Amino acid sequence: MARTGARSLRELAALGGTLALLALGYVLQLLGILLPGAVPAVAGAVLGVLTDVLLFRWQRGAARRLGRAQMTAPVRQLLRDGLFLGGLARLDALRPDGKGAWLLVAVLGCWALHFLCQAVAGAVRTRRRLPFVIRNIDATGLGLTPAPPALFARQGTLRLTGVGALVTVGAAVSAGTGDALWAALVASCCCAGLLAGTAHLGSWLLSRKRVADEERALDWLDGWLEEYRPTLALYFSGGTSSAYQANMWLSTLAALDGRPLIVLRERFMVRKLGATDIPVLCLPKVAHLMHLEHSALRVLLHPANSGKTSQALRIPTLKHAFINHGESDKLSSCNPYAKAYDQVWVAGEAARERYRAADIGVEDKDVVEVGRPQLAPIRPAEPPRGKDMLTVLYAPTWEGWTTDPGNTSVILAGENIVRALLADPKMRLLYKPHPMTGSVDPRAREADMRIRQLVTEANARRTGPRPGPETVAGLERAAVELAELTVSAARPGADEVERMLAQSRPEPGHADRVAEATAAWEEAYWASLPAWEHQVVTGPMPGIYSCFNQSDLLVSDVSSVVSDYLVSEKPYAVANTSGMSEEEYRTAYPTVRAATVLTPGAEGVPELLETVRHPERDLLAEARRALKVHLLGPAEPPSLARFNAACLDLAAEAEARNARQAAQAREVEPVDAEAEVEAEHELNGSQALAEALGDDDRL
Repeated sequence: MARTGARSLRELAALGGTLALLALGYVLQLLGILLPGAVPAVAGAVLGVLTDVLLFRWQRGAARRLGRAQMTAPVRQLLRDGLFLGGLARLDALRPDGKGAWLLVAVLGCWALHFLCQAVAGAVRTRRRLPFVIRNIDATGLGLTPAPPALFARQGTLRLTGVGALVTVGAAVSAGTGDALWAALVASCCCAGLLAGTAHLGSWLLSRKRVADEERALDWLDGWLEEYRPTLALYFSGGTSSAYQANMWLSTLAALDGRPLIVLRERFMVRKLGATDIPVLCLPKVAHLMHLEHSALRVLLHPANSGKTSQALRIPTLKHAFINHGESDKLSSCNPYAKAYDQVWVAGEAARERYRAADIGVEDKDVVEVGRPQLAPIRPAEPPRGKDMLTVLYAPTWEGWTTDPGNTSVILAGENIVRALLADPKMRLLYKPHPMTGSVDPRAREADMRIRQLVTEANARRTGPRPGPETVAGLERAAVELAELTVSAARPGADEVERMLAQSRPEPGHADRVAEATAAWEEAYWASLPAWEHQVVTGPMPGIYSCFNQSDLLVSDVSSVVSDYLVSEKPYAVANTSGMSEEEYRTAYPTVRAATVLTPGAEGVPELLETVRHPERDLLAEARRALKVHLLGPAEPPSLARFNAACLDLAAEAEARNARQAAQAREVEPVDAEAEVEAEHELNGSQALAEALGDDDRL
């Protein structure tokens, strides 16, 4: 908590310093009005502009706080311009002649054109916001065009700061010379630039640059769905750090029979999604999501629960399967929400038993064992004999949404585990924290930072040979080749529409080439690192499976990482921070049955490392092989084949259900519309007569 408090104090200090600079600038400008002399007025204006540049580049948080207090960039600049004009008047630079009037008109013109540009930019952005976002789809017919210049379309604060800086320079020269001509010339040039930019921006409102409106875009969507006729889709909704939950299923989805589709709900997620050739369709509004009802789509696969999942479950023509983004013994793997799906797909028998024991309403007949098809890249164990250096992967999970101390080992045991591992001179540590570590509990974030510091300090005490320049150059070449395949073709200033235009239908086999380039990069990445150096591995690359393949031992928590690691049959350890005894812990969590259980104090780490170095001392090898089958299912038929069969079976169920409902609808006796209208007229006539005679029951 101390580090959190220190960070808060630093943020408050930064905000206080920014406010002090702003206040000092305004005070100096005010002194320039009250006292004769150009120095205070010029110094105050320049200081104010520099402070705004500081806010724009490095103090975005402070700028947001000032905005909430109504001290936005336009307000700050308007106050600064008013004070500077007052200073020029005090210096007699604004004489009632042509130059002074010219300057006033030019400054007012800059402000008027700024607000006009903002209005036009808002209209352009509104017109360019389609009701959906697409990727890997030919967008012909939507009228997509390149984005307008970002300086005028989206960067109002930067534009205003630039104009303010130029006008301030001109006004400073006028303050020094006593002649308003210089400030008037600069302000006039800014007016001309703003006018030209606004006019150019307005051309995007003309028909030749305007994208399809909502009605035409939705008609196009219906036509594309009719042409592509998707059969199954991955449905995903989540936050910025949860994209990995969908990315892990992309290769599996691409290998299935049929015509796959990826359905997203958040616009930003289109850019977070990994490389794939599968068509991507983002439908932010639930009303537009309903367009899937009349398509050929029959199966939705859900890798995660979210608030927007319930909206997809309302589509009556679809069948829904919950495939999860990882299985573990944690309670979150048996969420009661799962009973809302038609089926729950799990890896093996252990998950079926878990749902049965949880008694949350998921019937056993709706649980389908499909294995974990995305685990294919994980290589089997190799004997560590002869290795000079063991590689240990510490990959703890995050703290989760509950207060259970057993969720993550980072808080209570992480530092002890890392210290015990680092004490072994013939061990290399790979520390890969969960991407959401510290997102709920600040203690986890602070412990994570301390662990990283321990790794840095341990590396400072080590020396050894480093890879040569050829190896480093190989990594650079691999990175360039991967970037050429994965970096968007859209330019940096592109907006959403231009990115859709640039990311239309990909070349055949593009995803395969990305996979090959990624594998080549990972191989070059590990080769470029010293074999003795500890590493903190963050970010999406290298992936967790690549770390699995580098390691001889895993230390983790009760999480899907443990289940996935079992594919390799390598030794693993689990930290018990639950407060249970070891016996209770093994009983409560089946994934721990073949693990070495570590206490919060990390006792037993040296003995654990020795069992890895000497496989004959490893008494859990047979237990790992048995648990692998129990958790992940049999090796035959392959997991991908079982997953594919489950998709086809569920699609057939959806087709049969839809056919039955259509037949039932046809059996309903059609209504004679003409007779119905005639009966209604008779009823209305009788009612009018009853009212006239006073016989209406309502009287």
